[in-house]
Amino acid sequence: MTHTPRPRFGIMTPPSQVDYHDILRVWREADAIPEIEHAWLFDHLMPIGGDPGGPTYEGWTLLSALAAQTRRLRLGLLVTSNRFRPPAVLAKIATTVDIVSGGRLDFGIGVGSRPGHPLARREYEAHGLPFRDSADAVGSLAEACTIIRRLWTGTEPFDFQGTYHHLTGAFGNPKPVQRPHPPILIGGRASSTLRVVAEHADLWNIPGGDIDDVVRRSALLDRYCAEIGRDPASVTRSIFLPVSYERPAVTRAAIGEAIDAGFSHIVLGLSAPYPSGVARWVTDEIISASA
Repeated sequence: MTHTPRPRFGIMTPPSQVDYHDILRVWREADAIPEIEHAWLFDHLMPIGGDPGGPTYEGWTLLSALAAQTRRLRLGLLVTSNRFRPPAVLAKIATTVDIVSGGRLDFGIGVGSRPGHPLARREYEAHGLPFRDSADAVGSLAEACTIIRRLWTGTEPFDFQGTYHHLTGAFGNPKPVQRPHPPILIGGRASSTLRVVAEHADLWNIPGGDIDDVVRRSALLDRYCAEIGRDPASVTRSIFLPVSYERPAVTRAAIGEAIDAGFSHIVLGLSAPYPSGVARWVTDEIISASA
């Protein structure tokens, strides 16, 4: 990319191994800081790190509560597991959150939990959820995006007979506040997922860590967009970068690399426990220092 838009910074607070009021404290603080433009939760039903028996909150329920307690932040899940909820139900949930928030939802979705991660895999068995192979999961994601967008925008009931999803008389009412619909962010790095991104996403998110791989994946997305006649620049590039409280310079360096690579939507991952005043600290030590 030859031009990167102004960086937009946000925070991510995993709703696990932490108390609800701690997350609420951080989000309320961030909501009052203009430099922090968006905030995110993850979508897991059990811990994927730390104490395997520790607390983990359901993402969409918590997001709705936080939407009601904030006024400015854009908000979402990074990212919703398409394996957890049927797409028509998910469309209804997301619509509700967009309305509660006054039109601030960024709809994050992905294939689902890392299948090779044993602590992520166990949550399916523990909740009686099926776990399909990756090829099926990617196909299901593509159909889900089609269904969800149609429920958000369609004015008449419709039937959908796909490979993975079957609906009869599907209709969404009310509609989301945002028109034509909330921005769709798809997270993932696999080439098959990137093809879904090219077709359906307004934003694409990838975890940072290996900037060379990130650049290669971004170039692959450019190619897939070109193949279907879409302007690659119409997909905003988003990256997740963990914050080091002890070594903020490391985080600032990662941000610089990401911006140079064309990523303008920066999600800064906060680890629990959250220090007092962490949103202000992130703004002063990370965001403002990276400008």
